[in-house]
Amino acid sequence: MGETTSCGPDCACGAPPRDVLSGGRTALPLLGAREAGGGDAVGRHSIAQVRIPAGSFVMGDSSGDENRGDGETPRHRVALEGFEIDATTVTNADFARFVEATGYRTEAETFGFSAVFHLAVSAPDADVMGPAAGTPWWYGVRGADWAHPGGSRSDVDELADHPVVHVSWNDAAAYSAWAGRRLPTEAEWEYAARGGLDGAKYPWGDEEPDDGGWRTNIWQGAFPRENTLDDGWLTTAPVRAFSANGYGLFQAVGNVWEWCADWYDPRAYERSAEADPRGPSLGMARVLRGGSYLCHISYCNRYRNSARSSNTPDSSMGNAGFRTVSLRTENL
Repeated sequence: MGETTSCGPDCACGAPPRDVLSGGRTALPLLGAREAGGGDAVGRHSIAQVRIPAGSFVMGDSSGDENRGDGETPRHRVALEGFEIDATTVTNADFARFVEATGYRTEAETFGFSAVFHLAVSAPDADVMGPAAGTPWWYGVRGADWAHPGGSRSDVDELADHPVVHVSWNDAAAYSAWAGRRLPTEAEWEYAARGGLDGAKYPWGDEEPDDGGWRTNIWQGAFPRENTLDDGWLTTAPVRAFSANGYGLFQAVGNVWEWCADWYDPRAYERSAEADPRGPSLGMARVLRGGSYLCHISYCNRYRNSARSSNTPDSSMGNAGFRTVSLRTENL
């Protein structure tokens, strides 16, 4: 296995927080259904659902590949009620219906820029704000948003079945409220991602992603300059491009990072409740799970069930999206 490096939001795994790209933080309030433009109405959510049975599992790294500082340990048992979760991440088509129904503007649109991987930029030179300090593969790009993922010269016309990106945690929460749903807790996400394989490294087992054929969308080649496209994709892939796990979830790891409900704390597992943990009550950043098309074993091996990352709730980037869960839990 190649050497890995611990990294937080400002690495290959996520993107720099917005203040790193812009030079100053602009805080926005968290949005509910009314603020999102949906009033008290519950929006229509058409993504196929997967029923996750009630049960328990051991949460945390079991492979020995944990990233020091991320808080993937100590391993601890968690018990959860049953719930329903989206089989796929929310797509561009799904998010477009939300925007059409509510007139919602994402934070990338409000701020006027978002973080784009350098090989994916599609914008005039004047729109490129330059690389982020310490992570030169991330550019702040004016006009980059969910409908223009590479910048003003790009669109999602041919990407309807790809995951929506350039959505902040606040944007994901707003969509969830409109849809009458919520973001998964970190524990729910990991339980569902494991697909019933308690202790496995990946949703499909312990085999590496390229063992016998690509199982997910991650980086191939020399990061961050050369991607050999062995799995067929430079950036996002369609949400059902690879096989589902044992529960029926598609691409829980790879493709795009997924926002979770929890505040992030690298020491959260040291004091986690066993029954239905909800994470810290306060924090500065929200949890991201699953890795993305930028993950590579030489630098960011966070395309694993237990891997954790985070970013500030108002940050958006070209490799993060989300999936939602039902409001109600039960003994399925």
